[in-house]
Amino acid sequence: MTSKKPKWVPEHADGEFATKVMDGVEKGHTSKKRLVRKRKELSIDDYYSGILEGNRMILARSITLIESNALRHFDMSQTLLQQLLPHTGKAIRIGISGVPGAGKSTLIEAFGLYLCNLGLKVAVLAVDPSSSITGGSILGDKTRMEQLSRHDNAFIRPSPSGGTLGGVTRKSKETILLCEAAGYDVILVETVGVGQNEVTVRSMVDFFLLVLITGGGDDLQGMKKGVMEICDAILVNKADGDNLVRAKAAQGEFKTILTYLRPATDGWQSRVLICSALYNEGVSDIWDMIQEFLVITKENGVFESRRQAQTLEWVFNTVIHQLTSRFYNHDGVKRMIPKLKTSLANGQVSPTRAAMELLEVFDKK
Repeated sequence: MTSKKPKWVPEHADGEFATKVMDGVEKGHTSKKRLVRKRKELSIDDYYSGILEGNRMILARSITLIESNALRHFDMSQTLLQQLLPHTGKAIRIGISGVPGAGKSTLIEAFGLYLCNLGLKVAVLAVDPSSSITGGSILGDKTRMEQLSRHDNAFIRPSPSGGTLGGVTRKSKETILLCEAAGYDVILVETVGVGQNEVTVRSMVDFFLLVLITGGGDDLQGMKKGVMEICDAILVNKADGDNLVRAKAAQGEFKTILTYLRPATDGWQSRVLICSALYNEGVSDIWDMIQEFLVITKENGVFESRRQAQTLEWVFNTVIHQLTSRFYNHDGVKRMIPKLKTSLANGQVSPTRAAMELLEVFDKK
């Protein structure tokens, strides 16, 4: 190929000339495009075998399948769950909630690492607040639990709450089953914040731990009584350094309060522990307490009866969700809502009458 020199290059310039013009690319020659590999579509058998083998990548994809709102994904995920059911139910399910700044993530990492080092497999379902714009997770728990996320015995799944009442995702229960089928021994469910709605986590776990910090009276002012009533234990975190004395004082205050409340679990008196997750002090006491809890509740039958009640509640909640979804996706209802909004704003119809009219449209075949 003959090189063409720019006009500003001397006609007889040799190789010593300060500026050398490189040969261009021949016309018609195109560079190779980067090949983008399309992710392989997995069959139900692929998901099933991968989960039972403990493949974390396939487990993550299975959870994504469960969380999908696409109809074809829903049917596929339910078939998968049905096949996996015989391999579920053996893990200990622990719910963890607490006031903002209580150090839940630090605690979960320290506790999770402790369990992993005992040889147990730990799955953390960290439910993040959803972004109001994208609907995605905005906290990114994997960045908050760096050591635990690198452990071979750990699996961390941050999921957006999607605004779900109760601070846990609608699919959290199904995700628990997937993790159990994958061989995880302990499932930690971290919920969003603390409030009356957080009692939803009680309906899917065996043991509920409430994480607080010092200044018991001040903390309780920002909490709902219902949260205290459903916890099996309170953990006063950050009990270290100059804060240790205050933590012990808070422990005494919470013990007194719990004596006036009905225990969350029959046969078990809710307890109050102190710990420093940052310095890994008192973390082993949490597991010892939970082990004692399991012995007592399995002997008195509460453990099994609670799980049965949770399963039945799950059924009814699913029915409510499905009915709500069908109602708002009904063509007649969608057409009627804008008109009713105008009528309600103008005071032409009562709220109850508007609701009845919507239901009448929905009931029509």
